Amino acid sequence: MNTIIKKRRAALDRSDERVHHDESLSGVFHSFVDRIKTGDLGMLPVVLGLILISTVFSILNPVYLAPNNLVNLLFDCATIGFISLGIVCVLMLGEIDLSVGSMSGLSSAIIGVLWVNLGWPIAGAIAVALVMGAVVGMIYAQLYNRLGMPSFVATLAGLLALLGMQLYILGPSGSINLPYISPLVRFGQVMVMPDWFAYLVAVLPGVAMAIQGLRTRNRREKVDLSSEPMGALFIRAILLTVVFEFAVFYLNLGRGVPWIFGLFVVFTVLLNYALKRTKWGRSMFAVGGNREAARRSGINVRAIYISAFMLCSTLATLGGILAASRLASASQQAGTGDVNLNAIAAAVIGGTSLFGGRGNAYSALLGIIVIQSISNGLTLLNLPSSLRYMITGGVLAIAVIVDSLARRSRVNHGRA
Repeated sequence: MNTIIKKRRAALDRSDERVHHDESLSGVFHSFVDRIKTGDLGMLPVVLGLILISTVFSILNPVYLAPNNLVNLLFDCATIGFISLGIVCVLMLGEIDLSVGSMSGLSSAIIGVLWVNLGWPIAGAIAVALVMGAVVGMIYAQLYNRLGMPSFVATLAGLLALLGMQLYILGPSGSINLPYISPLVRFGQVMVMPDWFAYLVAVLPGVAMAIQGLRTRNRREKVDLSSEPMGALFIRAILLTVVFEFAVFYLNLGRGVPWIFGLFVVFTVLLNYALKRTKWGRSMFAVGGNREAARRSGINVRAIYISAFMLCSTLATLGGILAASRLASASQQAGTGDVNLNAIAAAVIGGTSLFGGRGNAYSALLGIIVIQSISNGLTLLNLPSSLRYMITGGVLAIAVIVDSLARRSRVNHGRA
């Protein structure tokens, strides 16, 4: 009996040591290293990749890191970024939507015809396009829920159908120019935040991190759990604020921070909050991780699929509208080419798992910056589109390999 008591006391002492170790700065570092070793990479690969890409292109062409070039890069990120946000939703369930490019092209055609050709108010034309996107998403969800049609097949058929509708709506001319002086076009091409407002917004992420960290710390301390050291929390918040403030300062040396990119960031934050902090978001993770287990736990699996596909198509529609504003036109080429590739690649490169159950909205934000950084850098080097496609495909393949290896590591360590 005495031996058993001594062993239990020794175990408690070791537990206390681990708690105190976790609450130190070195403990935070060791916990981070442990997560990496067990396959919980988070956004580390994409951040390292972005640093590598920026370094290489800046060496090959110093113009790459010029303020105005980075401003143009952010303008380009926003349009496909919205589409990529929708892709994150369906990938979370282990599904795919191959028609997002065609959906975005159709939405731009609807805007052009209703607003320019028929004289509708711009708000009415946008509303019709968004409703169309929601209806298309509903159709995909019903094909999956009712008939068991794989999303790959359903959305591939939708890609062709939506492309045909786009060509039919545009008619023989094939292109409609949008008014350059309209607020929509100005929003997509030239409108930037005032300097003071951009600096103010750059403070918010650090403040939000500190507030959320303090709340989490207080909740854990109330139940005698280890928590992040106060010093480490504030160091992270201060570093994040310094990075964002410097980014705003550097962009303001050029044209400034685009409003269209700010809108994209707002949608990213809202979607990430919905995924991480709401019942719907927890249900998304549960269904993506194990559909049958989610159904047995009482989750309305069909409703989750409906919401994901509708949200994906609606965001693709919004991306198409903003793309039309960026180009000041609606044409037969809108939504074609590499739009599908870039939207899907951005979500995967950013860290959303193709196997479902893992990911967040910020993966679309970081992923599209990586994709556009590659495209922008290759354009500055006057390299052909063929090389751009090959390099982007290689980056996508590497991202999938990293995801597969990380998933295998999580399984081996019991953290899948």
